[in-house]
Amino acid sequence: MAFTDDYDFEDLKNESEKLVIEELGRQLGAYQGTICRCNTCVVDMAAMALNSVSPLYRVSLLGTQYASQAMSEKTYASSLKSAVSKAIEKVRKNPAHD
Repeated sequence: MAFTDDYDFEDLKNESEKLVIEELGRQLGAYQGTICRCNTCVVDMAAMALNSVSPLYRVSLLGTQYASQAMSEKTYASSLKSAVSKAIEKVRKNPAHD
């Protein structure tokens, strides 16, 4: 019997993922210049940004409120925006395809 058969991990979520994807959408929407927006490149941008920000895991609605509060803090919001911006530029310069 597998470990995961004994526990319900369905509610375990990383709120940073949602926040990064939202910020990525905002920044790409306002991006001036040419950039590949294929699925591979956009998902690469999200993954790179997520690897650069602190995770905000939650298992309840209260955890979602905690994540929203963290996003309102200037340091977390600033680091998230910076991570997304850097990821966009990195993928723009080095797309994962020809």
